[in-house]
Formats: sequence, structure tokens, C-alpha cells
Amino acid sequence: MRLVVAFGLVAALATMTTGALAFREARNGVLKQSQDTVIAQLRAQVGRLAPDLTYPPSRESLRRFAVDVARAEPAATWRVLVRYKGISETSAPGDPFDALTPAVREAVDASQATVFQRVRDGGRTSLLVGMSVVFAGPGGGVPVLSGVQVFLTVPQTGEQASVDALVTAVERAMVPALGAAVLLALFAARGVLRPVRALRHATRSIAEGHLDTRLDVNGSDELADLSHTFNETAAALEQSVAELRAMEARARRFVADVSHELRTPLAAMSAVTDVLDEEAGHLDPDTATAVRLISEETVKLARLVEDLMEVSRFDAGAAVLHLDEIDLAESIRRTLASRGWSDEVETALPGPDELRGRVDPRRLDVVVANLVGNALRHGARPVRIRLSAGVPADVPADMRALPSVIVEVTDSGPGIPADVLPYVFERFYKSDSARTRTEGSGLGLSITEENVRMHGGTIRAANRPEGGAVFTVELPLRRDESESGGSS
Repeated sequence: MRLVVAFGLVAALATMTTGALAFREARNGVLKQSQDTVIAQLRAQVGRLAPDLTYPPSRESLRRFAVDVARAEPAATWRVLVRYKGISETSAPGDPFDALTPAVREAVDASQATVFQRVRDGGRTSLLVGMSVVFAGPGGGVPVLSGVQVFLTVPQTGEQASVDALVTAVERAMVPALGAAVLLALFAARGVLRPVRALRHATRSIAEGHLDTRLDVNGSDELADLSHTFNETAAALEQSVAELRAMEARARRFVADVSHELRTPLAAMSAVTDVLDEEAGHLDPDTATAVRLISEETVKLARLVEDLMEVSRFDAGAAVLHLDEIDLAESIRRTLASRGWSDEVETALPGPDELRGRVDPRRLDVVVANLVGNALRHGARPVRIRLSAGVPADVPADMRALPSVIVEVTDSGPGIPADVLPYVFERFYKSDSARTRTEGSGLGLSITEENVRMHGGTIRAANRPEGGAVFTVELPLRRDESESGGSS
């Protein structure tokens, strides 16, 4: 649209400028031709009649002279005024001859040249001409002024009609000129914008993940060069992404292979440490301490390997849901009881069968256990867990009827530092870079987020105004039997 408007403005300006210049030249040409014709006729008529004047002329002879000069125009449009000293006579009786201006009169008094001026007379433009009647000097010498002055005014009606026709022609020429400009603008815009639109579609396609998108390069102008540069950039990006994906796949396979290979020796180590734990009471104190340390580290290593295995399943897309309709409150109670947390955690749960939903029981157990365990390790008591029905905050207004379940886990500790909040769900993230050893694997919250996301829910971390951290999980309540997942 901007291109069309620009072309239209340029065309309008060019047309008006050209029209104005052409009008001025044509108008000047028409008027000059008219005035030259009138002046030539006046000079010829005066030159022919002047010898018949008697000198000094009488009023009657001046009147006849004026009438005879006016007869030079067959259309009888000439009005003539003849002056000799203080005597003035016109070609039409009683004509005041108001068209005579002081400037023309003074110019005729001051020189022998013929002068002219365009004046407004009776609401129309007229040509006013003034000249002095001269006689040749003795022997063809210097001309001598006779004292007789002739003034002529003639309306320029024909010339005005010609000028009006020029204006009309210019106005009519502007319409097709603007139309042609708009058509040219549309063709130019089409030629310019077609590759730009193609580039826009290509960038959108790249943004959607279609890295093999390329543009057709036509011509050798700037747009063709831009298309060529885009193709080179897209090719480099596709190659880089392919390399990154290959590296990521190798890294995932490495983690999965290492975790898988560690499971067998860790199982054997766990069996040995279980036996050693039972015999630790019969060993000397130093040996018993070493045995317990090995047992604790073996348990941590086993937990880390299990977490790595779970993460590798998430990354490989092999993790699936096994949905079952359960009593959500009862599931949370079993999670707390199985880990001995029933007396350490305050609960606000609905009654039996008040809140049921289709979830993966094992993954819900992991979510609750990780959040409560995190609160017990890094927060302060009392730790509370609350289960309630609600509507997720990010659900559109036209879908507010969809139910959800909300799980909140809070503690009374110092809370999460503001600079740590954006990273709490990242893998292996530690708020204290100097703390190289932790009780957990650093993957618990990341695994929790993945499990929540698999259910189609969301999880948020924040700090309570009264102190302590709060983790909020929102899960949709599924009730369709067909939504059950397959087997791992």
C-alpha cells in the first residue's frame, strides 16, 4: 500500500508539475500571439491614418481618427481613446475608458515605444495598448512626436477560452496518469514483494522446525542476493542442528548405557552392603563406621542411577503413562506412610473418594515424594501438603468447565533465593556452587516436572509472603477410559 501511495503521489506531483509548466508556456504563447497581432494591427492602422490628421487636430478630427482606428477590427471589439494635449475622444460616444491605467499613460508620455498591459475590465481580462503618433524627421532624421496618443483596449475572450480549455485538458490528463501510476505501482509492488513474501514464509517454516526450507534464487539483484544468503544461512543452521542432535543423541545413549551397565554391579553391591549392615553391630567401631558409609554411598549411587535411567527414558520419548482412576487423597497418604513421613508432614486432604481422577499412580507417587522430600531436606518444619479441586490458572475462559486437581507442598524454611527460582527445575542445578555433595541426586525436581508435564499439568515454585517455599502442581482430572496409556 505504501508503494502504491508513493507511486500515486509521485505521479500526481509529476502530472501537476508538467501540467503547470505546459499550461504556463501555452498560456504565454497564446497571449503573446494575441498581443503581437493586436499591436501589429494597431501600428498599421495608425500608420495608415495618421497622415490624414490635421495639425493641430480638432476634437472632431480626433473622434473620427479614433473611430477609423477601431474599424480595423471587423468584430468591433476594439475601444479606442485618442488624446492630444488636453483633448480626449473615444471611438464610442460617452465611453469613460476606465481601462486606462496611470502606468500605461505615464509610459506613453515618457517614451516613443508601444507599451501594453493586461488589465481587468468589467470582470474580464483585456489587453491595453498605448502608443504615440510620430512623424519622420526632416530628411529621414530623428522621429518627431506629434503629440497625439492612441490607447486601445480589446477583450481577450477568445484567449481566455483557449486558456480554460488548456486547464480542462490538464485536469483530464491527470486521471489516466494517476491510473497508470497505480497500475505501475501494483506491478512494481508485485515484483518486489513476491520474493519478500517468499522470504517471510520461509522464515516461518524455519521457525516451525522445517530446516530444509530453501528459496528459489532468480536474477542478480539485491533480493536475489538476500535469497542466496538466506539459503546459505538455512543450510548452515540445518547442519549445526543436525550435529547438535547427533551429539545429544550420543550423550543420551551414553547416559542410558552407563546407567544400564551400572545396575547389575550396584545390585550386587546393595546385596553385600545389606549383609554388612546386619553384621555392623558385631564389628569394631571403625570398621562399622566404614561399612555404614559404604552402605549410604551405595544407596545414593543406586538412587542416582535410577534417576538417570528415568531421565534417559524422558529424553528418548520412551516414558508413557499407565492411567488408573484412583482416590488421590489416599494415594498421597500411602506415599507419606511408605516413607515414614506421616508424622512429619501436616496434611489437608479430602475425605475418602471425595476427589478421584485418572492418573499414573507410580508417577504421582514420585511427584509427591520428591516435593515432600525436598521440603523436608531444604526447608523447615512444619511441612504441609494440601489437595484440592480447582481450575488451572492458564486455562482459557471458554474451557473453565474442565476440572483439575491442585497439590500444594509448603514448608516454613527460608524460602528459595530469588536468583535460584528460575532454575529450580533444571537438572543438577545447585544454588550453592561450593556445595559439591548433596543428599539428593540433583534430578528430583526435574523428574517431577517431567512427570507433571506428561499428565498435561503444570508445576510452579514460589516463596510465601509469610516465609518458606511453596510448590504448586495442577493436574487435569481425566475421566475418559480411552485415555489409558500403553506399557513401557
